[in-house]
This record gives sequence, C-alpha cells and structure tokens, in this order.
Amino acid sequence: MEQNEIDALLQGVTSETEGLKAGKKDEELTWDDVEQEMTLSKGPVVKAEISEVSFQEIRKPDAPKGNMELDFILDIPLSLTVELGRCRMLISELLQLGQGSVVELAKLAGEPMDVFVNNRLIARGEVVVVNEKFGVRLTDIISPAERVNKLG
Repeated sequence: MEQNEIDALLQGVTSETEGLKAGKKDEELTWDDVEQEMTLSKGPVVKAEISEVSFQEIRKPDAPKGNMELDFILDIPLSLTVELGRCRMLISELLQLGQGSVVELAKLAGEPMDVFVNNRLIARGEVVVVNEKFGVRLTDIISPAERVNKLG
C-alpha cells in the first residue's frame, strides 16, 4: 500500500470521527456507536462463484511396442575413439618434436587398444587391416556393471 492511499484512508477515518464528535461528545459515545461505524465502514461483500475444475488423466499414447522404443535414438551422433596408447611429456619435450620423432607410449606392442564412445570406455580390441585401411576387431566388451563401477 502506498503512502497516498494510507493518507486517504486516515483522512476518511478522521472525517467520520469528526462527524461523530459534532453530534456527540467523546464521553457520550457508546459501544453501539462504534459497532455502527464499523458496519458502515465495511464495503459490500462481493461473492465470487467458484466452479469445479476437472482434469483428464494423462496417458501414454498407444503405440506398437518393439523397435519403436529405440527408433528415436538411432540418429543421435556419437564420437568413437580408439586409443593406441598414452604418454605424458613436458611442454619443452613437445616443442622439440619434429618430423620423424618417435613418441614412446605406455602400452606394449600387441596389447589391446581401448575403444571409447563419448569418452567412456566400452570395449577393447586389436588392430586389423581391412582393404588397406586400419580397423579394430573388438575382443572384449565392457559389461554395464563394470562401466558403472568405473564411474565411482
């Protein structure tokens, strides 16, 4: 409520009490006069109609089961990475690398490579050559239980 509204209300109250005082002195006011004034100061009561609201139950649309559940995720692109090995080096060592430099990796020759999907290990495999291109033959798929254990 703003100050001007408060002032207006107070002015209304003082003008009503002055009207009472003009007709009666303070000593002559009774409780009935106060009740009458309170009743007059109340505005008319407006009754609002309330209607009952009803909501329909939310249901899944009836769709055929089967491949429908997986079809909507088949077009999501994923990043597949095959890691031959890793190593750590200092910036000074990195700057010294040039054409023909050899970087020693932590994995041994013949050791399975890690296969990551969106940076999560999902399998291990070995290098193969298919039509003059490198490929990976998956030799070990990480079970969902193992994947959950590696998250913690």
